[in-house]
This record gives sequence, C-alpha cells and structure tokens, in this order.
Amino acid sequence: MAKILMVVSAADSLTMKDGSQHPTGVWAEELVVSHRTLLGAGHTVHIASPGGVKPTFDQVSLAPEMAGGQEKVDEFREYITSIDDELSAPLVLAEVDAANYDAVVLPGGHGPMADLFQNEDLGRILIAANDSGRIIAPFCHGPAGLLSAVDGNGRFAFEGRRMTVFTNKEELSGGTGENTPWFVETALQEQGAVVELGADWSSFVVRDGNLISGQNPQSSHDLALAVINALAE
Repeated sequence: MAKILMVVSAADSLTMKDGSQHPTGVWAEELVVSHRTLLGAGHTVHIASPGGVKPTFDQVSLAPEMAGGQEKVDEFREYITSIDDELSAPLVLAEVDAANYDAVVLPGGHGPMADLFQNEDLGRILIAANDSGRIIAPFCHGPAGLLSAVDGNGRFAFEGRRMTVFTNKEELSGGTGENTPWFVETALQEQGAVVELGADWSSFVVRDGNLISGQNPQSSHDLALAVINALAE
C-alpha cells in the first residue's frame, strides 16, 4: 500500500481585496472525504502543514446549508474528532522528504491562498515529487499550492500541464465574491497552466500524467478515487 502526504493550510484568515480579514482554513468536506476514502483503500495518509500548525476548519464549510444538511455536518465533525490526534500534531512541512511518499494530496478551502501558494517548502516537495513522477493531486483551492513550485530560474514546474481548479465563476457566485483578493484559476493560467473547467458545483477531475486535479468540494470523492486508481497502475 502507498504512503500519501496530505498537505493542508495553516492559515485561519485571508486578506481580502479591501484589506479586511476573512476567516478561513481547510474546507471540511474536502479533507474528510479524501482522507477517509484514501484510508479506506488501505493507504497510509500523513498530514503536514507549514510549521506543523494544527489546521483550522473553515466554519462556513460546517454550516448545514453549505455542507448539504445537518446530517453531513455531524458526519464531518465526527470524522474530524476521530482523527484529532493527527490534526493536532501534523508533520512540519519543512521537514518532509518527498521521497518518502508515493503521492501528495492538497485539499482546499481558501487557506492555500493565504500561505501555501508561496510556501518554499511545499514548492520543494512538489518539484521533487513531479520530477520523480509521483502523484500530485490538488483540488478546489488546493491548486493554489502548485504556484509555489517555481525553480531557480523562475519557471513554473507545471507550465503547459492540464489541470482544473475552483473556477472564477464559482468564486464569484458562491465563494468570496467581488472582494476576492486574487483568483486561482487566473493565476494558474498566467503561469502557463492549461486550465480545464467543468460545470459549476459539479464533480470534475482532470488527469495529466502524474497530475490529478479536482475542481471543487463536489470533486473530493472522485479525486480520491482517481488517486487510488493511479497508485494501482
């Protein structure tokens, strides 16, 4: 069975376009569904964050109207509680060696837009994983973390690669709206990524070799299944 590194944001707020602070963190559904699905397939999952900080869950992601009802909220909270020991003591990202893992998974929430997008340790891990053909699987806002993967010559490691991400339309209609400080879809395109988009708020997964990406929270399960299938090849 494979060893999977799940990199999560340590941020609990995002500075908005108007300078205000917007509470944020990890999107509950994305971590819960992907983590549970990967474990259920028999794989080992290690959680890591910048500084080894316990991740904050975006409270909006635990609101019934966003999670799909109170039953889902209860399900997510129960699972989060069940892995609290791991969440309370993540690996320190700076101490992680990509060679120890078969895949790197990056769930979203707006947190990656605050810290992972320019985290040098994540960049090092992603470049090493990509160079060795290991699976890299970001989804929703997780692809913001890919922006950290810039080599010594300033070249984006994923230039020309096909991927998907939480869309500008989704951000404007159901994310942080017009006050969003920057759009991940646009930023990836500006760095040379080939961004493919599915229907808003519907599961959509894109695979380009070792790079597997998902568009939104609805893609969490299918993204994890795609990782499992890729690891089985």
